[in-house]
Order: sequence, then C-alpha cells, then structure tokens
Amino acid sequence: RQYGGYDYSQQSGFVPPDMMQQQQPYTGQIYQPTQAYTPTSAQSFYGSNFEDEPPLLEELGINFDHIWQKTLTVLHPLKVADGSIMNETDLAGPMVFCLAFGATLLLAGKIQFGYVYGISAIGCLGMFCLLNLMSMTGVSFGCVASVLGYCLLPMILLSSFAIVFSLQGMTGIILTAGIIGWCSFSASKIFISALAMEGQQLLVAYPCALLYGVFALISVF
Repeated sequence: RQYGGYDYSQQSGFVPPDMMQQQQPYTGQIYQPTQAYTPTSAQSFYGSNFEDEPPLLEELGINFDHIWQKTLTVLHPLKVADGSIMNETDLAGPMVFCLAFGATLLLAGKIQFGYVYGISAIGCLGMFCLLNLMSMTGVSFGCVASVLGYCLLPMILLSSFAIVFSLQGMTGIILTAGIIGWCSFSASKIFISALAMEGQQLLVAYPCALLYGVFALISVF
C-alpha cells in the first residue's frame, strides 16, 4: 500500500523513495569477479627501467674523462685544445683546483681562501663580459669559470714552491713570470679554440695574464 507518497510493504518495511537505488546487474561470475581496475606494472609506473638510467655522476655533469683531457690540455700548452670538450660547463675540476690553491697557500702560512674565491668571481665576470664583446657566438659564464679554473693548475705549482723557498728573489720573479705566462697562454688557447676566435689569442691572453698575475702576487707576498 502507499500512503502520503511512501510505500509501506510487509517484507521491506518503511523505505523512503529517495533511498531506493536501482540495482545494477552483476556481469561477473561467482568465482571470477569482474576486475574493476587495470593493474599497472612498476616499470610503467616509475618510467623506464632502472638499468637504462644514466649514472649519478653523469647526471651531475661530472665526467672524469673530460676532466683528465682538460687537465692534460692545461699541462701541455702546445697541445691542440678540443673545442667541443672545452666548451662545457664543468665546475668540478675548477673547484678542486681552487681548494688545492688555497690549501697550498695555507701551508705557506697564508689564509687567503676569501681572496681566492673573491678574485676568481670578479675575474670570471670580467672575462665573461669581455669575451661576449669580442666573440661572435658568445659564451656562457659557466664555460668561462671552467676554463679559468682549469688554467689555475700551474699556479698551484707556484704556491707549492712558495712552501719550500721564498719567491721574492730573482729566481722567484722568473718562475712567477713563467707561471703567469703558462696560465694565460693555456687559457687564451682554450678560449680561442672553443669560441673560434682565430688571430685574437694575444688579445685574450692579456686580460688572462692580469688575472693570474693577481694570484701570483698572493703566492709571492
């Protein structure tokens, strides 16, 4: 029977019409229920396989083969620089060389870590502006910092010599001048090779010599 819009039944009792839902037919079997979702594998969920991912050092931009080739290029001034390798933003080697330069100064009784990093930042900024004005292709700040940092390696030898003997005599002046020329020649050679600036090596070597001359003054005095 139905009184006042509600359906009264002897079996179902009092059920409001808005709570009565239409039952959906069961399409599955008794022992094989219908699958409500499609399972996804761990490989499709997380992307590619873990074995196909590159190593962590490669993701961080640290390539020991390129670091070794850049170091050999600096140590061998007459070696032809590979522009494709030198035009990379690699700061792992320069950071190690800056720390080594500061450590050798510390062994000589000179705590100059702040000066080393401060002069390096100002020198990299100046060379970045100068090379972007001189070159046609342009250069990034990281590439300039990387090249100048790698070419700081001969200056570590000079600061190591300062631990053993004084560099304020004639022998020290000659050795300091040779180290400055070594650093500036290597840096200008790499910049010329990476930026295709043929015939402008002397113009690039002069500001590089000024920068490394400041580091030499820190080592000598």
